[in-house]
Amino acid sequence: MTRMSELTPEDVSRSETPRPVVSRTASHAPQQPTRPGMTRTASGLLIPGDAGKIVEVPVTGSSISDAAALMHNLSLSPSMKERRSSRNSFGTSLPIPRSPRNSHLRSKRPALSQDILASQVQDMSKEKVEAAKNMAFAFDIDGVLAHGLEPIEEAKQALKMLNGDNELGIKIPYVLLTNGGGKTEEARCKQLAEQLEVPISTQQFIQSHTPMQALAEYYETVLVCGGEGYKVREVAETYGFKHVVHPKDIQAWDPTISPWGTFTEEDRAGAKPRDFSKMKFDAILVFADSRDYATDFQIIIDLLLSDNGKLLTRAEDPENSRIPIYFSQGDFVFATAHRGPSRLTQGAFRIAIEAQYKAATGVELERIVYGKPERATYTYADEVLKNWMEEIHNESRLPKNVYMIGDNPQSDIVGGNMYGWNTCLVRTGVFQGKEGENDTNNPANFGVYDHVLDAVKAVIRKELGQDFKFKWNPKVNPVLGAEGSSAVE
Repeated sequence: MTRMSELTPEDVSRSETPRPVVSRTASHAPQQPTRPGMTRTASGLLIPGDAGKIVEVPVTGSSISDAAALMHNLSLSPSMKERRSSRNSFGTSLPIPRSPRNSHLRSKRPALSQDILASQVQDMSKEKVEAAKNMAFAFDIDGVLAHGLEPIEEAKQALKMLNGDNELGIKIPYVLLTNGGGKTEEARCKQLAEQLEVPISTQQFIQSHTPMQALAEYYETVLVCGGEGYKVREVAETYGFKHVVHPKDIQAWDPTISPWGTFTEEDRAGAKPRDFSKMKFDAILVFADSRDYATDFQIIIDLLLSDNGKLLTRAEDPENSRIPIYFSQGDFVFATAHRGPSRLTQGAFRIAIEAQYKAATGVELERIVYGKPERATYTYADEVLKNWMEEIHNESRLPKNVYMIGDNPQSDIVGGNMYGWNTCLVRTGVFQGKEGENDTNNPANFGVYDHVLDAVKAVIRKELGQDFKFKWNPKVNPVLGAEGSSAVE
């Protein structure tokens, strides 16, 4: 599989706080990379850095972790004016997959007769067809298309229209770009297709950890955290990681490792214990929100402080013999079915890990973050959009006008604005602004809308004209052309 990474080089700043000695084993000086394509940061952290597979992107943000200040960098509403760069704590390479994935549509296609009629109508409306192919949407899910397991009704209408229920009967390209995760892409697409009552393909779906499958080329033995049950293990194995360990596997091997954690009979049934004292971990991957903070905190900190990824050891200099930790996204809060304020998510978990590491070592934790608003995720989204254009229109190119529709100014809007996309903010999730108000710190550049359907209609009217009809007319007469149809909104 061909791979490409992004490299955002920046000097790693150093804390002046003296480092406490916390090791029971001899310290190890940084060694040369043990695998092809790997490199070391200034502090000795081993990360992907294959010179033949990277694109250099400069980092302009501070290298100090969010835990240093809370955080004025990662409050409920950080300002783009103050932080226009990555949440990553230092310049690093972020590998992303380049090979197209297989498409798995999860709903019925329109009747063949409608496809034929639509093709005839499109032949007579070439200018509108070209405009429709030159636009695309990227939708967040939680707070835009659904609240947990409950779909937003206007989202169903919007996606049906983009799937061909419009005056041209044409598919307008879109992808789902979410910071959610914890399941395989196949399982999530099946769930979403049932919720939203439209076909959802794995080829147009990107969740927070989807780009992290590229890391399987670089790391063999990984601790994978988060999500329900052992689903993240299945995700990592699907991505090609050779040796995948779940925190519950370690807890089953040694229950004393997590004095305040939970461990049920269901956990025991799915665990795969072995002697982890003989295993060397290459990296820690947080794929989704933790369901057992106590256990995940403890095991992650144990590995971060260990001698080169070996449990039951302590490094004399943990900074120079530490294994890397990757987080699939950095959102602090997200929208759920809860009627009150938005709920804490993986960004809050990450901040806690950073604070614990600094308390134990006196230095900042270097960590790598995928997901929105990180540039690697948007670069990968470009690849997915190109592949999806080839799938539905047989044209392998990126539409000129991409519109990000999201509910979280901190990730959806910041990321889209920084990447040069048009951005639309909706009031059905994290953002709860009043009528006519945009987010003060991270304003959407195209507008703010009550819900996703209003945003989609506004975009299409701009790109395809105010008279564009948002319903397919089954009685359309192709001989008269689209203008002669009686399609109505």
